[in-house]
Amino acid sequence: MSRATLVLNSTKVRERALSWCRQAPWGTRIEFKATKRSLPQNSIFWAMLSDIAAQKEHMGRKYSPDIWKLLFLDAFGRETKFVPSLDGSTVVPIGQSSSDLSKDEMSSLIDFMSAWGAENSVEFHVPSSELSKHSEGMAA
Repeated sequence: MSRATLVLNSTKVRERALSWCRQAPWGTRIEFKATKRSLPQNSIFWAMLSDIAAQKEHMGRKYSPDIWKLLFLDAFGRETKFVPSLDGSTVVPIGQSSSDLSKDEMSSLIDFMSAWGAENSVEFHVPSSELSKHSEGMAA
C-alpha cells in the first residue's frame, strides 16, 4: 500500500490502524492530523472573503476572494511559495490551501479575519451568531 487514510471514528478503525502500523516496513511515514475543518466553517470563511473582496483594497488594488484567501493564509502563518508561471510572465503561489486546515485552525483563522475586519471597517454579512458558533471550531 502506498497511501491510505483512516479516520479514527470507531474501535474497529483504530484496530486496523494498529495492524497497519505493526505491518508497515521500516521507514514508512505516518502522519496524524486533527479533525478537518467543517463545511459550515468553510462556508463562513468564503462568505467573509467575499465581503472583504467587495469592500476593501490591498495596496490600492481590488482583489478576488481567492487572492484575499492567500493574503490571509500568509498573514496567519501558512507558508507561501512562488514559482514562475509556465510562460514566465508572472509568478504562481503554491502551498497555500485552506482545505487541509483543522477545525481549530479554521476557527483561529475565522477569528483572525473577524478581528482584521473589525479593525478595517468590514461589514460582514454572516450573522454574528453563526460567526461565533463556527469560529469556536465546534461545528459538525
